[in-house]
Amino acid sequence: MLFPKKVKFRKWQSARTNPKAITPETRGTKLSFGSYGLKAVTQARVRSNQIESARKVISRTLTKTGKYWVRIFPDRPFTAKAAEVGMGKGKGDPQGYCFDVGPGRILFEVDGAEESVAHEALRKAGTKLPVKTKIVSRIHKQ
Repeated sequence: MLFPKKVKFRKWQSARTNPKAITPETRGTKLSFGSYGLKAVTQARVRSNQIESARKVISRTLTKTGKYWVRIFPDRPFTAKAAEVGMGKGKGDPQGYCFDVGPGRILFEVDGAEESVAHEALRKAGTKLPVKTKIVSRIHKQ
């Protein structure tokens, strides 16, 4: 699973979320490497094990024919308190890392595979993630 080698702060503050004011992404919204990409439509926090699960299914579906890129990296620590522990007495220990995904962010890119294979790989990867996704492609002009 992905996680940073070193972090400046063990715990981050909770970001306040307003479901009415979810702003679309401004960075990472265009295809940079591949011909096909998986784009987030909704907002969520994607954990490192979910990214790894999606990466594995893309790798397995593409076999050796194509190449893929993971465009997100989990650098935000999330914490959790143990089961059946009362309220108060601190925040809880870091459990892992996640990435805040906003609408419009490209999550994965695929190249070097047939269109049907690439679509199937990205569709399967999208089912592993907690965001609604759509498959986008580069428009080739002649």
